[in-house]
Amino acid sequence: MKYPGHVLSHTLPSKDDVCRFTDELTRYLFHVTNHTDQFLKQHHIQHQLLQQQLSVLIHSVDNLAKLDADNIVFEFFCGLENVKDQLLADAQLILEFDPAAASVEEVLLSYPGFSALMVHRLAHALYLAKVPLIPRMMSEWAHSRTGIDINPGASIGCPFFIDHGTGVVIGETAIIGNNVKIYQGVTLGALAVRKEDAQNKRHPTIEDNVIIYAGSTILGGSTVIGHDSIIGGNTWITKSIPPFSVVYHKNQMSVNDRKDFEEPINYII
Repeated sequence: MKYPGHVLSHTLPSKDDVCRFTDELTRYLFHVTNHTDQFLKQHHIQHQLLQQQLSVLIHSVDNLAKLDADNIVFEFFCGLENVKDQLLADAQLILEFDPAAASVEEVLLSYPGFSALMVHRLAHALYLAKVPLIPRMMSEWAHSRTGIDINPGASIGCPFFIDHGTGVVIGETAIIGNNVKIYQGVTLGALAVRKEDAQNKRHPTIEDNVIIYAGSTILGGSTVIGHDSIIGGNTWITKSIPPFSVVYHKNQMSVNDRKDFEEPINYII
C-alpha cells in the first residue's frame, strides 16, 4: 500500500542529531565539574567532537544553501566565549531580580527562561550565518522542553530575563534591547500572518529597560515600546508607546454577598 506525502531528502539532518548536538553543546558551555587536568583534556576532546558534529549538520543542509561549513564552524566556536559572557550576565540579572533565586548556579541549572535563552543565543549565531533549518530545529527543541517559543531570528540584547516563561512567544523579527524583563504568557507577535510579508519586519521592537508583565500581547513590526516603560499584565498593544510610559489594563471587579443573588452564576468553560 502506498502512502501519499512528500519524501524528505536523505541529506537532511535528523531531529535526534540536532537535539543531541544542542544538548551536548549546552552542557559543554556550562559544565559542572572541577578544573582538573583530566577534565581539561576531556573538555578539549568534547570541543573537537562538537565541531565535527556541527560540520556534519551543516553539510547535511548544504543542498538548501551553499555554505562554507569550515568557516561557519570556526566562527561559531570562536564566538562561544562571547555567548557565554552574555549568558552569565543574563543569569546575574535573574539572580538580582528574582527573590526565589539563591545562586547563579541555581539559575544555570534549573531556570527554564535561562535554558531557552541559552539555546536561542546559540541558534541565533547560526541564523546570522545563514544556516538553514538547524537553528529552527534547535529552538523547537528548547520550546518543547521549556514551553518558551523564541524564533532564532529574534534579536535579543543583554542582559535579558524571562521569569517563569511558560507560554512566552517571541517572533522572528522582534528586536529586544538591553536589561529587558518579561513574564509568562507574553507574546511579541505579528499583526497579521501573510506569507508575502515574510521578508518584512513583522514583530515589535522593545527598547532598553522595559518590563512586560504576564499575559501581555504586543503586535506589529512598526510597534515600538519606548525605553524604561512598564507594560502591565493582560494588555493588548498594537501601537507604539513612548519612553517612560506605564501601560495597564484597568479592570473593574465587583464583590457582593452571595445571599443577595436569587440565582447562582453559571460559568461555562
